[in-house]
Amino acid sequence: MRGMNAVFHPTIALLQTSSLTNVVQQEIERAILQGEYAPGSKLIEATLAEKMGVSRGPVREAFRMLEEAGLVRNEKNRGVFVRDIPIDEAVEIFDLRAAMDELVGRKLATSITTAQQKEIKGLVDSMEKAVKVEDAYNYHLLNLKFHDRLVEMAGNSKLTAIYRKLIKELSLFRRLNLADGWLLPISASEHRQIIKAIASGDADAAGKAMFDHVMDSKERTIENDLRRQSRAQESAAGARNGKATRAERQ
Repeated sequence: MRGMNAVFHPTIALLQTSSLTNVVQQEIERAILQGEYAPGSKLIEATLAEKMGVSRGPVREAFRMLEEAGLVRNEKNRGVFVRDIPIDEAVEIFDLRAAMDELVGRKLATSITTAQQKEIKGLVDSMEKAVKVEDAYNYHLLNLKFHDRLVEMAGNSKLTAIYRKLIKELSLFRRLNLADGWLLPISASEHRQIIKAIASGDADAAGKAMFDHVMDSKERTIENDLRRQSRAQESAAGARNGKATRAERQ
């Protein structure tokens, strides 16, 4: 028996380490996607290890997995940072997502079940409630779940895996987009139209509804980014003018 234990112990240790790394990776990913670590912020290996009650090894391995997933970047001699997705990369992801969502819509128009329709309708109901109380945080989470479930319901595992990777990257950018409350009612209304199109059984209409929703979201994202840049420039100009005025007084 002791011989058997000697053989299996390294394997068990490896499984335990692997499992722990996965748990750590999932927790850091959750925190990033829910906005606890903003894009551009530095992730401190020692701090995270202490916070989670683990050694630094699983955290280091989790960083590697998150880098592969496109959520963090590892800069030599500087450390690990939450990725800050530039607008041009976000636009490319939107274009890919639009094509994938169109395929999902066409598929679901002919395959969605009554139970599945009820589920996604419930998600949109919850999204509309979030709009009424101006809860952008929960709206964002419900929005992610709504689209993820639609893709999952289409039944293409390869598409689901690719889609989820793209959405995680895009989430680093879109949180800023949906944080502006004026967009929420528009976005919620489009989700209701998607449900109606899928329920109609018309593959062309369902595909178009999902494609148009993503492309409209892309345009809103571009407009919102320009608006943010304009506000930042105005703020910077105001700060410069303030310094100049203070210097003149001195």
